[in-house]
Amino acid sequence: MKIDEVELAVPEGYQLILGQSHFIKTVEDLYETLASSMPGAKFGIAFCESSGKALIRYDGTDTESVKIAKEFARRLSAGHAFVVILRGSYPINVLNRIKLLDEVAGVYCATANKVVSLVADNGEGRGILGVVDGVKSKGLEGASDKKERREFLRKIGYKRKETRPASKNLIRASEPTQAKTDADEQVCGRR
Repeated sequence: MKIDEVELAVPEGYQLILGQSHFIKTVEDLYETLASSMPGAKFGIAFCESSGKALIRYDGTDTESVKIAKEFARRLSAGHAFVVILRGSYPINVLNRIKLLDEVAGVYCATANKVVSLVADNGEGRGILGVVDGVKSKGLEGASDKKERREFLRKIGYKRKETRPASKNLIRASEPTQAKTDADEQVCGRR
């Protein structure tokens, strides 16, 4: 048995979800999941059959994304592997829904990084052993890195912008007030 390193260089502006499934309806179910989770999304899907005709099945809404998905699947040629390419959206929008599909056995990665997939080849079939996603860690984040991370998440809309009260006299919604405490005690029959 030999182990191949299959490089999947994700183009700028695209995201990759690489996973394992077990049934021919994978392509249709992935399509429906992506389309209903992100209406109008641009994506491509490819799935490597591992028996019968052993074809690479594919579909999608975006010609270039479909082309990339088919090419990645062709390079992998690993039984029941699936490739989802997203254009202009992020895996976080669909990842849990994909993992909940009955035929999905698992997800190896969801990334915009270059991926190296380690693929075992026994001469008859191929299987993904794991992936190397991106580069190795270069150190620990500092205070400025934390600030940059937080600002980035707000900039791309995945966290709401932080707001500060105009006055320290304002009460935060999470802080109990005497009126709330009195009302709670009345409901609980303590008064």
